[in-house]
Amino acid sequence: MSNKEKSKAARIIAVTNQKGGVGKTTTAINLAAALAVKQRVLLVDLDPQGNASTGLGVGYDQRQTGTYAALMQEVPASDLPRRTELDNLDIITADNELAGAEIELIAGDRREYRLRETLRALDSRYDVILIDCPPSLGLLTLNALVAADGVLVPLQCEFFALEGISQLVKTVERVRRAFNADLHIAGIVLTMYDRRNNLSELVAADARSFFGEQVLETLIPRNIRISEAQSHGCSVLQYDRRSSGAAAYLALADEVTARSEKGA
Repeated sequence: MSNKEKSKAARIIAVTNQKGGVGKTTTAINLAAALAVKQRVLLVDLDPQGNASTGLGVGYDQRQTGTYAALMQEVPASDLPRRTELDNLDIITADNELAGAEIELIAGDRREYRLRETLRALDSRYDVILIDCPPSLGLLTLNALVAADGVLVPLQCEFFALEGISQLVKTVERVRRAFNADLHIAGIVLTMYDRRNNLSELVAADARSFFGEQVLETLIPRNIRISEAQSHGCSVLQYDRRSSGAAAYLALADEVTARSEKGA
């Protein structure tokens, strides 16, 4: 590997939607695993619930140093990532103090840039950095948006799915103007898609009509293997690589990569 390749900055993608239950963390975990088949990936668990950490098999007793330390810049950035059971996939876990980070950040210097500064110190080690955001638009998510190059929005194929997305798009635009001129919508991914359900077809059609090419072609289906994998603390690729869920996330990884390369 050349020195030029080693120093190339990682693409940083924030996976976010202020609505809960849309498949955000599921997408972050499984997209990270799928990207790691071909690239070096870091997953950053910025959700105080810590589900991305749990979903990759990291127990609560193993999260002493993680995203809280990253935001408070208490330790060197190089000490934050930890290996997962998947080759090429590291994680910065959601440590137990993360829930109080927003309160502490309010009075902090450069509070919006803390995560960006930490991740930029790491990005030469990875090809892609994914950030699993909390289901809100507070200071934690703001840190993710300031750090990121692109925003990936999971959109569940359910009633009321499009509500709130316009608010998120406006937030991205505000962050782009005020803090991060490079920020853009990397894509909207339709999750929990059920071909047997007319509502899924209607939501998909409405999303494509409203957002156009921002909606990715890959559809993430409702698949029991995805849910079972989470209960076993692993990605669906580890649990059942032949499942429709695994195939969908591998296709999503290829599409996200192709779009990123085209945009670059």
